[in-house]
Amino acid sequence: MDAHFTSFEIADEPAMLALGARLASHLRACDVLLLSGGLGAGKTTFSRGLITALSQADEVPSPTYTLLQTYDGADFPIYHFDLYRLEEPGEVWELGIEEALNEGLSLIEWPQRLGDLTPDGALHIEIEFTDTGRSVNLSGSKDWAKRINDAAA
Repeated sequence: MDAHFTSFEIADEPAMLALGARLASHLRACDVLLLSGGLGAGKTTFSRGLITALSQADEVPSPTYTLLQTYDGADFPIYHFDLYRLEEPGEVWELGIEEALNEGLSLIEWPQRLGDLTPDGALHIEIEFTDTGRSVNLSGSKDWAKRINDAAA
C-alpha cells in the first residue's frame, strides 16, 4: 500500500530544479515517477533538474507536443512522457511505454491519463501551489520511503 512519506516546500524554479537533481542519485532503471499537478505547477521543471543530473543533455524541452522525449543516462535510458494530450489510455502503447518500463527510468506527467494502465510500484510526486511557492508531496511503497528519505536528509 502506498503512503505519503515526505514533503518539500519549494520557493522558486531554481529550488525545483535542485530538488529534481537531488532525487536523481536515488533512482535506477525501471523506476517510474508519476508527476501530478496543475498546469504550470512545475512538473517539467522538476523533470528538467532530474534529467540534467542523470544525463549529458544540454537541453531538456517539455514533451507537451512530442508526448515523449528520451535521453541517454549514464546507467540507463530516461523516458520523459507528457500525457496531457492523450485521449485514451491505450494510446500510451504507441509511445513505447512498455520498452520504457522494462529498461529505463520513466517520468510520466499527467499520469491520470493512464487510467487502469498506471504502473504499480511507482513513486507518486504531487506538486501543489501554495502561498509561498509549491509543495512537493511524495508517496509510494516502503521501498521508496527508504530510498527517498536518504535524499531528504
